[in-house]
Amino acid sequence: MSDAFIVGADMIRFGRHPDRTPFQLAAEAALLALDDAGITIREVEAIYAGSTFNSASMVAQRVLQLIGQTGAMCVNVSNACAAGATAVRQAILAVKSGEYDVVLAVGAEKNPRGLMGGPLTEGPPPEGLFGSVAPPSIFAEAGMVHASRYGTTIEQFAKVAVKNHHHATMNPKAAYRTETPLEDVLASEMIAWPLTKLMCSPNVDGAAAVVVVSERKARELGLARAVRVRGSVLVSDPYEARAPEMFDPNSVTRLAVGKAYEQAGLGPEDLDMVELHDCFATAELLHYENLGLCGEGEAGRLIDSGDTALGGRLPVNVSGGLLAKGHPIGATGVANIVEVVHHLRGEAGARQVEGARIGLTHVLGFASVAAAGVHVLEKA
Repeated sequence: MSDAFIVGADMIRFGRHPDRTPFQLAAEAALLALDDAGITIREVEAIYAGSTFNSASMVAQRVLQLIGQTGAMCVNVSNACAAGATAVRQAILAVKSGEYDVVLAVGAEKNPRGLMGGPLTEGPPPEGLFGSVAPPSIFAEAGMVHASRYGTTIEQFAKVAVKNHHHATMNPKAAYRTETPLEDVLASEMIAWPLTKLMCSPNVDGAAAVVVVSERKARELGLARAVRVRGSVLVSDPYEARAPEMFDPNSVTRLAVGKAYEQAGLGPEDLDMVELHDCFATAELLHYENLGLCGEGEAGRLIDSGDTALGGRLPVNVSGGLLAKGHPIGATGVANIVEVVHHLRGEAGARQVEGARIGLTHVLGFASVAAAGVHVLEKA
């Protein structure tokens, strides 16, 4: 079985693109990734496209329509916020199977404005009418459970937003590149206690793409800028005895990362950087513990220490994260991988994590049952 390598990775600037279709955004990202790899669409044997709101419109085929119809196999996947990471994982599996040497994975989305719906399948329960199953409420509740157990404060949650917005000022492709001091974060509109508006990820448009190749093809292209895939895992919620409408962001992430560390033969102590799913500020602190970056109940102290900021022991979300880079649902998982690839190559500019050799990406998508995707990447 061949190893899989990422040889091309890029994204468009996230934000609002009112005059462009999601297919145009996806096509631009695809061309950027192909140019980065030094190949053309003619060499691509298969395309996987991840999207959620636009998934029914055959994104992969429409990308080919725009940049060159070649007869390549096309597959479209929808997996909530994990859609893009799912597309990348399918590309990796296609290469590792030996059937393909060159596969393109794209994530793209034109997000609707306003509050995203909650994980409802059979109509809302009464409390749902008041927003208790909307994403901000779910992650607010998860944060308050952590606070009740470990004494985590609203200031500690807010520091996540301060850190990630600062990182975004160094990322030319982030949607929001403005410093947000702690007092501004705390004073912004309260959405769901303890989450203020600046502690919630903005719904934006965006697209990102990567080119995944076999070891044979990577060597042909040259390994100088290639990134090896050490681990690629996608799981759904394990069974837990809880009400079906309740959502737990913790167990599914722990299951995924445990399998990813085992597959990679590495542990959290080996990581140089992490891009995780900070859909809300509370989520980042929860995932510090879920990914094994610190011990149980230590996430608040970890953000206080500065270790997860650029220049710290283990920088997290130096792209700006979902909180500031933006969260175009289907593109997010691919964009996280693009960010890590750029750092492992030493090409991240002002926000470069010095000496980065191993990075981890994490996404979490949910409806009634959650999906978590984890990728472990290593400089070749």
